[in-house]
Amino acid sequence: MSLAFAPLDQAVEVDVEVPCRRFDPDLWFADSPAELELAKSMCLDCPVRVECLAGAVDRSEPWGVWGGEIFDHGVVIARKRPRGRPRKADLARDAELARSQDFAVLAGSVA
Repeated sequence: MSLAFAPLDQAVEVDVEVPCRRFDPDLWFADSPAELELAKSMCLDCPVRVECLAGAVDRSEPWGVWGGEIFDHGVVIARKRPRGRPRKADLARDAELARSQDFAVLAGSVA
């Protein structure tokens, strides 16, 4: 599989050293959330970060780190969850949040 690399801004040099070309490309397509966060951090100082992100959004990249953001099914996500079941604390927090949102909706409809 080859990866397309075409900066949108013509002022950007194509031969510039970018992290995704200097290091193992598999890092940007890893399964591990920790490795994806490492790839995101390496993108922070990349000179073509904006162009890379814009191109990935235009192409609806199915997965990977592009322009310092994680893509999953063509959508930017804040973080990737690890494999396996979620922690009980995370489930409890999500349930409490859902209850408070349901209560706010009900309170708003009564008023």
